[in-house]
Amino acid sequence: MKTFAKAQVASLTASLVDYWVTIVLVEIVGFWYVWSSALGTILGGITNFSMGRKWVFRSFSRQAEVQLIRYALVWTGYLLLSTSGVFLLTSYTPLTYIFSKLLVSVFMGISYNYPLQKKFVFSKK
Repeated sequence: MKTFAKAQVASLTASLVDYWVTIVLVEIVGFWYVWSSALGTILGGITNFSMGRKWVFRSFSRQAEVQLIRYALVWTGYLLLSTSGVFLLTSYTPLTYIFSKLLVSVFMGISYNYPLQKKFVFSKK
């Protein structure tokens, strides 16, 4: 349970980076919300990997390069699924891009990211 709680703190931190980038790019820079969401997800992913390796899973038994490749595979799936989810919810429901991103992030964080990071990316096998 402690690892799950730490993973949620890391996820929240990464999400704050993700949301901040997304909102700044949309509201201040004027980028399209889909591209902004994707870039936010990229920077949030970098934050999440760093915190996951060093703090959440303390996974130093494998080389960082192996973990990075595994994380990139998981993260690419997350990027495609979450960006698609934000687009679909924003386009076909009355939700704004911010609420769409929030719903997708929470759902994906619990059902996709945590299990794959624990069992595949940062496993100690």
